[in-house]
Amino acid sequence: MTIRNYTNTLNSHLYLSPAHLHEISSDFLRHFTGKMSTIGVTPGDGEAKTVSLRAAIRAQQSNSKDVSAALPSTIDSAVDVLKIKEWEVGRFQDEIAANQGIRIRRRPPTGPPSHYVGPFQFRIQSEGNTPRNILEEIIWNKDVEVSQLKERMPLYALTKAMANAPPARDFVGALRASQLRTGLPALIAEVKKASPSRGVLREDFDPVEIAEAYEKGGAACLSVLTDAKYFQGSFENLEIIRNAGVKCPLLCKEFIIDAWQIYYARTKGADAVLLIAAVLPDHDIGYMTKICKILGLTALVEVHNEREMDRVLRIEGVELIGINNRDLETFEVNISNTKKLLEGEHGQVIRQKDIIVVGESGMFSPDDIAYVQEAGVKAVLVGESIVKQSDPRTGITQLFGKDISS
Repeated sequence: MTIRNYTNTLNSHLYLSPAHLHEISSDFLRHFTGKMSTIGVTPGDGEAKTVSLRAAIRAQQSNSKDVSAALPSTIDSAVDVLKIKEWEVGRFQDEIAANQGIRIRRRPPTGPPSHYVGPFQFRIQSEGNTPRNILEEIIWNKDVEVSQLKERMPLYALTKAMANAPPARDFVGALRASQLRTGLPALIAEVKKASPSRGVLREDFDPVEIAEAYEKGGAACLSVLTDAKYFQGSFENLEIIRNAGVKCPLLCKEFIIDAWQIYYARTKGADAVLLIAAVLPDHDIGYMTKICKILGLTALVEVHNEREMDRVLRIEGVELIGINNRDLETFEVNISNTKKLLEGEHGQVIRQKDIIVVGESGMFSPDDIAYVQEAGVKAVLVGESIVKQSDPRTGITQLFGKDISS
């Protein structure tokens, strides 16, 4: 159906399905706004029912089983219709995130809507289609990136590639062994070239050389950044470190939003993956944790606050929890966050379940290590304070106040 054909039908209303607000619908909205009433069509009890387009969209995105029952009978003016994408979608992103207990919204499916003035096209940014913080921006970009990768490498191709991947190693076992050997929190040393908050951390970045130095310096495990756009990392770095013969188990430090990424990490030699509670709802964390177990991987589930800790402790199968001391909104770091989240009932449940807690962000000195260890941490994930050192082994010794390599 074209705009010209629809005009020739002599309809007095424009009927659109809220489930199909794609570019064709957008063209119709632009053309007919102010010329005729726009009405949403939604199924209900075996028959199509017409209501305001905004109301239909609200019912559609709330996933109501009885869609028609959730809809008001009033019809909005056509003038409001073009505001739907930038206003309604963002509002629903907030509602969905709140219901799932997550703080990072997923990317709206439409993105900023297009507008036209003569031959010129432009897009208006608004709260609904603009990331609110750096992590949300990363996740929205990751959504696009993963969708493109999945088209080039479907899951069946990854399952075949996993047959040639090296066997997964015991990430948790390596942490426990190191902590028992040194009496200090086990070190997960991070191979990281850059970060959004600090920029480039090391110009002469050789991932294999750094990984080998970490291992010689006493690291129990390594974390390898694989995000290219914001951290200048890559899955190739993960793969070449594994193929270089580094014995430390490897954590794939990726922003995982899709189970496909776990399979992909496995093909590149990962022994563990990161799952962020601020990004993933409970059912995704539980599902992905099970996939990790099937593939022989460890899931490090990261939390930032008490609500996320409550959620994660209710999920079966979690054996490794990371407490990130970096505020998602301000990017400020406060290691007292670790102590706060391990006090009281949380700490009791963690001890009962024998969960290893990993302290993340803000550790630069032996005093910092002692502080989080006293709080109950069994391992620490550290990148900036050691990767910036000309000799990372020296950085590890300075961090712990002693040589932990033997």
